[in-house]
Amino acid sequence: MGDVEQHHRRSIRLKGYDYTRDGAYFVTICTQDTVRLFGTVVNGYMQMNECGREVANCWMWLAERYSYVHLDQWIVMPDHIHGIVVIADHTGGAGRGGSRTAPTSTKRKTLGRLIGAFKTVSTKCINDVRSTPGAKVWQRNYYEQIVRDGLQLHRARRHIANIPSRWELDRENRV
Repeated sequence: MGDVEQHHRRSIRLKGYDYTRDGAYFVTICTQDTVRLFGTVVNGYMQMNECGREVANCWMWLAERYSYVHLDQWIVMPDHIHGIVVIADHTGGAGRGGSRTAPTSTKRKTLGRLIGAFKTVSTKCINDVRSTPGAKVWQRNYYEQIVRDGLQLHRARRHIANIPSRWELDRENRV
C-alpha cells in the first residue's frame, strides 16, 4: 500500500454479530451536521415538508424492495429518522409490493447495507427535490440497538411515539 493513507473508523457495531439474522433493530439516522431538512415540530406534532415526505417514501421502499424487511414503528423528525427494522423471512401467501416489484435476491443484506441502500435512494430523491446534486444529506454512520426482547421493543416504540411531544423540551432542539 505504500504511502496511501488509510482511514480507520472504529465500528460501533457489535463485534461478531450477524446483522443478517432474524431480529429487530432500533435505528437512528441523522442528517449531515444535524441540518433540519425534513420539516418542523409544531405543538408536539411533526409536520413533514417535501423532503420529509421523500424520506418517508424511501423508508417504506425498504420493505417493498426487500421481502425479508418489515418496518415496525418509525418517525421522520426534522433532522433524523428513528425506526424499528425487523429482519425476518415472511411466508404465507400474497407477495410483497405487488406485481411491479422486481424479485429480490434470497441472500439477505446486512442491516448496514439496508441502511446504506436507504441513504443512497433517499439522498438522490432529496437532492432532486432541492436541486442540489451530489450534496450530502446523511451523517456517515448511524446508530443501532439490537432489540432483544418484548420489553425493549415496547420501550423503543414508546420512545418513537413520544419524540415529537418532547422535541421542544430537548435543549438541543431549541432555537
